[in-house]
Amino acid sequence: MSEEGNDAHGYAKLGRPRRDTNDYHSRGVFTNLSPPIDAYNAVYLAFVLGGAGFLLPYNSFIMAMDYFKVRYPGMPVVFDMSLVYIAVALATVLGNNLLVETFSLNSRINFGYIVSFLTLMFVVLCEVWWEAFGSATSYTVNLAAVAIVAIGCTVQQSSFYGYTSMLPPKYTQAVMVGESTSGVFTSMVRVLTRFFIKELRGSTIYFFTVSVSSVTTCFATYHLIRRTDFIQFYIALCERAKTRITLEPTEDAGLIETNDSQYGVLKIQSSPPPTGNTLSFANPAYEPSAPVPTYKVEDVVIRGRHSVSNSGVGLSSIKRGLQARWEVTKAIYPYMISICLVYFATLCLYPGIASEVVSCHLGSWMPILMMALFNGADLIGKMLASSARYWTGARLVRCSVARLVMIPLMIMCVAPRANPIFSAEVTAFTFSLFLGLTNGVLGSVPMIQAPTKVEDRHRELTGNMMTLLYMFGLAAGSLVAYSIENILSPVQEHPCGALVANPLQIKTDISNSSAESLLSHPPATTLINLLSSYIKSTVVELNTTDINK
Repeated sequence: MSEEGNDAHGYAKLGRPRRDTNDYHSRGVFTNLSPPIDAYNAVYLAFVLGGAGFLLPYNSFIMAMDYFKVRYPGMPVVFDMSLVYIAVALATVLGNNLLVETFSLNSRINFGYIVSFLTLMFVVLCEVWWEAFGSATSYTVNLAAVAIVAIGCTVQQSSFYGYTSMLPPKYTQAVMVGESTSGVFTSMVRVLTRFFIKELRGSTIYFFTVSVSSVTTCFATYHLIRRTDFIQFYIALCERAKTRITLEPTEDAGLIETNDSQYGVLKIQSSPPPTGNTLSFANPAYEPSAPVPTYKVEDVVIRGRHSVSNSGVGLSSIKRGLQARWEVTKAIYPYMISICLVYFATLCLYPGIASEVVSCHLGSWMPILMMALFNGADLIGKMLASSARYWTGARLVRCSVARLVMIPLMIMCVAPRANPIFSAEVTAFTFSLFLGLTNGVLGSVPMIQAPTKVEDRHRELTGNMMTLLYMFGLAAGSLVAYSIENILSPVQEHPCGALVANPLQIKTDISNSSAESLLSHPPATTLINLLSSYIKSTVVELNTTDINK
């Protein structure tokens, strides 16, 4: 019997088959196959780039805050962008969870990359380079661009976590390392473009151009590894779990072996068997009346199509979907709670409150350095999360609750506005490092461990549900951060008094800058001068304190 004829109901070849093709979906047996090797960790590195790719657009908007603050003085641009992104992302991840089985993984990931690429190209050309819109319209256009990016990136992010949930756990960690790498990379690019390109608008153009190129690179890398034997093996393994035969308690199954011990006939019948109601899947070439050694039905895999009646979107399919989600929730609820609390605390403080910390010595470099420290510590934390044996669901929840104490501590670095309780830069830097490190560890371990607590057939669903709770935490944190910003009184008297103008704080007339001036990039030593003056002033303050004592 040909393989095509066995699509709906067929028998499976037993034993260890020899693979003739790269298409694992055409094989009936996987348990006896050795998984392909990820040579040189190429697939791992590709998923690191994948995790970086879907957060690059958002990080690009946030790390260009120095440009946007000059462009829109007095506007809470960082808070608005964060809130718009998270609100749209939450709605998108809800929709993605409902439609997760409607569109293929590849289609959803491609959609995210295309949306990110086109939106960033529009921003760098029409908004930053040409300044095609007035100031008020431009603000709305940028928020709309953030919203569009949120749709594409969230579909992509949720799909990547569903994707890696079907692979060994370290590949989920690879995506999370990629997320942190995205933050570190954009921070470094922003610092370098500001350092080497004097003109603010010109440095921003170069910055967004690098972001567009990076998204394109991530897109190409994803397609290079998508059809590898390694990926196809594990995806087919999870697909196999979805087509496994499930018997009711009143049913039994037998497998009739033939003489060559390679093919068998699976017979399923109700017990006691009615006379004319026997259901069998048989190969006509063999006689099914031979002696019957019994097997567990799990030992037999039959590649079959879902019937048309079961593939609709009726009440029965909705009921099955809700039941599957309830089963997954019961298995992973501590990890869902933990991931939600971790990102709630993070978004309460980053990037909004972190960007409001004022330094009289570092000026507009302060928020850039705060975010760079957070992103670097976050990356280290996610790399440490690879050895996650210590963590249990209960420990993750306890540590996530304890981490909430960071919210009032970080607020004390900006409140009261005129004279913050913690005014020293080193205190804010320490809090930012701790926030990033704990975000890396406690934000990664739940995503890594949760898929291992469910059956193979529920792994993609688990990844999507964890992303949903992750987004709930982000949304709640963004709302609280926005409320904190409104509660904090506006700056009536700057804590530094009359600000001394420095080259980084001069608001140039960027609307009248020529293309030649934008592309000129004489070396700038401003950051070095600022850091050296900061160190000198700190030493002077310490000496003065010692003399007074």
